[in-house]
Amino acid sequence: KIILGGSGAKGTWLKDVNDADIFIQFNYNKHKDKSDELSNILEKQLKKSFKKLDKLHGSRDYFQVKEKGFTFEIIPILEIKKAEIALNITDVSPLHADFVKKYSKLEDEIRLMKQFCKVNNLYGAESYINGFSGYMCELLVIYYGGFLKLIKNACKWKEKEIIDIKNFYKGKNVLFEMNKSKIISPIVLIDPVQSDRNAAAALSEEKYNLFIKKAKEFMKKPSKVFFEKKKVDINKLKKEFIILEAEALKGKEDVIGAKLLKVFEFLQRKLKKEGFEVTKQYWTFDKEKEAFFYLKVKDVSSVKIVEGPNVKFKDHVKFFKKKHKNTFVKKNVVYAKDKRKVTKAKDFVKNLLKDEYVKERVKKICIQ
Repeated sequence: KIILGGSGAKGTWLKDVNDADIFIQFNYNKHKDKSDELSNILEKQLKKSFKKLDKLHGSRDYFQVKEKGFTFEIIPILEIKKAEIALNITDVSPLHADFVKKYSKLEDEIRLMKQFCKVNNLYGAESYINGFSGYMCELLVIYYGGFLKLIKNACKWKEKEIIDIKNFYKGKNVLFEMNKSKIISPIVLIDPVQSDRNAAAALSEEKYNLFIKKAKEFMKKPSKVFFEKKKVDINKLKKEFIILEAEALKGKEDVIGAKLLKVFEFLQRKLKKEGFEVTKQYWTFDKEKEAFFYLKVKDVSSVKIVEGPNVKFKDHVKFFKKKHKNTFVKKNVVYAKDKRKVTKAKDFVKNLLKDEYVKERVKKICIQ
């Protein structure tokens, strides 16, 4: 069977979305012993219909096809009626859609939540975002009965908030009942389709706190601004930030996004180590596999203070003084005054872009 999945199946997509999940359901009884072979079986069939087909690695390999400005991800799954018999996490996806579709009256409320999260850099469960997944947005709106009710309650959220829509753990302590690895997130959202799954497992402390902060700001002064994507004036920002444009490698979004994040963190780490003060930083990544890094960095003086060993470690002091000429002692610690080769942050970043660590993780990167 061929069925539509994701937000398309649930009726909760946003108007600027140009991708869709297509699930190919294999008969469970016929194929349960061939779960690992489904991708290969599907690939042979797809190659008959599509000239350009990208194979992406996942818990079960799936395929990507681009047609008329749309991106379709074609995923092989087993057809199941109960989550307990799933042989792969993707097998359960249609059951998620079936649950959300029962609350069709809340479709627009869910859209508000998704847009709110997107604009405020909170949307996406991928490892380079660790935010609110689409399914998580849907479940939270369903649980509270609307977007505004959700926002009001989020203002009062505490650490380890527990939400159990179907009351699976009635009278029991979820934190004792569930596997510890599944409850490390700041909010535990029991999947109404799978009682042993936390739908918020990917959510980070940072994104959780940011959502609460934005919810409070919205309640204090409700405005359309919270749902409108700000237009970025690159030329205006250039006066304040070092702006880097990066083109991602080919591959699964989660994987290439994680590599871009590592590059962004590498740049910040190296700048700070050299003594540059990074006062602001953020980055964006879109579906076209393009990323922008924004770094506000203060230039440094030509002299760098290097901390050495304590004076009681004589051999280490001797070695330190051999390496550094201009040394002095302060509070029993040896320091050195070294001359910096680069004092301009932009020039320092330019040199970092030549590093192998960066080259291995992006297709292309340059300063704007």
